[in-house]
Amino acid sequence: MKNCEYHQIDPQTLSTPNPTPPPPPCAERTITRAKRKWEAFPGRNRFCCDGRIIFARQSGVLPLTLGLILVTSTLFFIFDCPFLVEHLTSCIPVIGGVLFVFVVISLLQTSFTDPGILPRAGLDEAADIERQIDNSGSSSYRPPPRTKEILIRQQVVKLKYCFTCKMFRPPRTSHCSLCDNCVERFDHHCPWVGNCVGKRNYRFFYSFIVSLSFLTAFIFGCVTTHLVMRSQGGNGVIFALQESPARYPFSHCQLELVVCFFSVWSILGLSGFHTYLVASNLTTNEDIKGSWSGKSGSEGSGNPYSYNNIFTNCCVVLCGPMPPSLIDRRGFLPPDDAVPAPPLAEIEQPPLEAKSDINMGPGHLSPAPL
Repeated sequence: MKNCEYHQIDPQTLSTPNPTPPPPPCAERTITRAKRKWEAFPGRNRFCCDGRIIFARQSGVLPLTLGLILVTSTLFFIFDCPFLVEHLTSCIPVIGGVLFVFVVISLLQTSFTDPGILPRAGLDEAADIERQIDNSGSSSYRPPPRTKEILIRQQVVKLKYCFTCKMFRPPRTSHCSLCDNCVERFDHHCPWVGNCVGKRNYRFFYSFIVSLSFLTAFIFGCVTTHLVMRSQGGNGVIFALQESPARYPFSHCQLELVVCFFSVWSILGLSGFHTYLVASNLTTNEDIKGSWSGKSGSEGSGNPYSYNNIFTNCCVVLCGPMPPSLIDRRGFLPPDDAVPAPPLAEIEQPPLEAKSDINMGPGHLSPAPL
């Protein structure tokens, strides 16, 4: 009779199979990372600092505006101020510095502030509006109306439908073709500041053009005074230009005079025009279209937004509370593209039969065949 060989079954070899290791935490965070709303913004805008700064995509003239202000002011502080401080008063650089800082801050606030962009209608909201428009048609051969009429101070105001944003524009709202957004209290799109001018940044724009008018007139007057004082004694203006510092290849006074002379008139005229708009509680868009002056065919209709008081209109336009931004550009989008983690029941487990066999294995011997 052959010897029976018995082999002890190692319990470790019959242990439960190792489940699939979970993905590393960094990979999981990459898959489930939620995007900010500014990353999927439908308008033609650019964002910086994780959505905190917004400006128009076509902002190529803004560096030119800032460069002209910086170059002209720098030449004034370096070459004109020392002579004027020595011969007149030390208050000149202080006044110029205050005006310069105010101009730059107002320009940056106008360029990098949300002008009052309205969020576009969602799918459900757009479908509901379209359904209301279709139901309002009286017959099949007439196109559905695309306007609504509301009363503002006992005056009829028409609300137009925006086919891009899929909504009826609120009063004084217009769609900017350059930024592709509906802007509340739309005034105009200014390429010099690189942004639309609307409800939220109009006060900064007005402060910018008014302070720039004072700064330009101040520099122009100081440079002229500098030349007049150098030309005293019968030497003439030509001698004063030749004696001024940095005269090669041209005098700094010539550059400052040319820039200020051609800028001061246009800036002063623009400031006067917007002062009239502020006092009347009008926008540039409304004034050009003649919405309340009879140019658009609405004769006898006055401005329903005016309080018939210059002081009240100025306070409402420039000193009212700052309205909040409505686009929530730093909010998170719904994680539609995120891969959900598998539930605990779906983790790979051995079958129940295998578990029962394994439980019985360690206490039994497996005889070898005779």
